[in-house]
Amino acid sequence: MAGTFITFEGPDGAGKTSVLKALIPKLQAHLSRPVRLTREPGGAKISEAIRELILDPANTEMDARTEALLYAASRRQHLREVIRPALAAGEIVICDRFVDSSVAYQGAGRQIGEAAVLEMNQFATEGLAPVRTLYLDVPSSTGLARIEAHRGDRQYDRLDRESIAFHERVRGAYLRLAAQEPGRIVTIDATKPLAQVVEDCLNTLHSVLAASWLA
Repeated sequence: MAGTFITFEGPDGAGKTSVLKALIPKLQAHLSRPVRLTREPGGAKISEAIRELILDPANTEMDARTEALLYAASRRQHLREVIRPALAAGEIVICDRFVDSSVAYQGAGRQIGEAAVLEMNQFATEGLAPVRTLYLDVPSSTGLARIEAHRGDRQYDRLDRESIAFHERVRGAYLRLAAQEPGRIVTIDATKPLAQVVEDCLNTLHSVLAASWLA
């Protein structure tokens, strides 16, 4: 494809939203091609409706496999409506979460099998993968403490309410993925101050997007 597909991952409380909010304007100022920021679950009308269903704290009876299937369905629609058209148009697409999140949260966190969740999502995405993934890493205890400290400023969803054991399984899966795919996944220490994390991300992306970087 003409465009470039980049994803951001991280456990809850890693600060992805804050990092991307600060990073995207910097990228847009440096690049000769359009930058499109999108998110998962969500990013398209149907996908956003599925997001509300998945994250609604009232849906306590949702089965783990149902949850995984809903994420994959949301991803498929998002891919068809937003990601692939933007890539075909030559844009730099930056997505807040993608398949790695499902492998970590549903495969490991929900303990339904990382390989099974990956296979499900390979079907949904037809094998599309990002050229680079920036994984913002924080210890589970740090991430949960951040969430608790900012409960009034953000959505407190079903996943935020899970036990620390759940969140530790999620982080463990992310670390395994990073070890398995060092050419794609770059680990960023997200315990650093926000400005430093943003700078580390910018430096990482410079090499990926060098051909489009303005002098």
